[in-house]
Amino acid sequence: MGKKLTVYMIDGTAYGPRLSEIGNWVGKAIYSPRSSINKIINRSEFDNPGVYCLKGDPTDDAFDEKIYVGEAENIKTRLKQHLSDPNKDFKELIFFVSKDELLTKTQIRYLESRLVQIANEAKTAQIDNGNSPSLPTLHEADISDMEYFLEQIKLILPVMGFKFLISSTIKDSDKDSLSHKKSIHETYLIKTKTFNATMQETDQGYIVSRGSEAKKSLSKSCTETYRNMRRKLVETGIMKENLDKLVFTEDTIFNSPSAASNMVLGRNSNGFTEWVTKNGLTFKEVQENINN
Repeated sequence: MGKKLTVYMIDGTAYGPRLSEIGNWVGKAIYSPRSSINKIINRSEFDNPGVYCLKGDPTDDAFDEKIYVGEAENIKTRLKQHLSDPNKDFKELIFFVSKDELLTKTQIRYLESRLVQIANEAKTAQIDNGNSPSLPTLHEADISDMEYFLEQIKLILPVMGFKFLISSTIKDSDKDSLSHKKSIHETYLIKTKTFNATMQETDQGYIVSRGSEAKKSLSKSCTETYRNMRRKLVETGIMKENLDKLVFTEDTIFNSPSAASNMVLGRNSNGFTEWVTKNGLTFKEVQENINN
């Protein structure tokens, strides 16, 4: 079932601050580039309790963004502290509050803790939080409400350019859900006898299966993008050494067949011809058959 997301450009510009709401949801989101915060900081939303995310440039080139997650009983007060802190060199802000202003301190601490937990599990961005905040105790009904609130946050964040909750890997429960929805279209094998690797085409991307083998070193021809991708996979433990090879420890999502085959083969490659079905058809041939 679809959802209606309303985005209001506060100053009427394409790259300025925005307010986002989802139909029948009690929450709202405020996004702003750092350079525009002072234009809107006196809006009433800034005086509310909520959870916020700061995005800046990563210090590790393996990641695309550096994220700090926090909570505050008064967003404006906390934000002014960050704006004057030289150690919080962020470029963009997004925060979430309740329209009815009824979020409690414990509830926003719960949201903060869960966001940091999911971000660390996603292994997508450099997370600037020194420690993972502990999960506060909530009544069962409040947990249900906050988990629903969190699901709406997860929908809005990527639309606003914050992709740190989009996981690099697939959990077993998520994979079962994909199979149940018949979202897995085809399974492919890497076309070499040197490595045993499989890939599944899904609605979420191209998933290299846990246990797949890969070349330990990258060829000199690999671009900086793929070198950073490999370093991230190794640093986050998604790929680990096993004798003379690397092995995927989790089902790992790639945005193209070639990115997947490059990580397996350790060189620039054409995933449309390197991945084949058990009957020997290449990915390219399967796609051509589908489209004809």
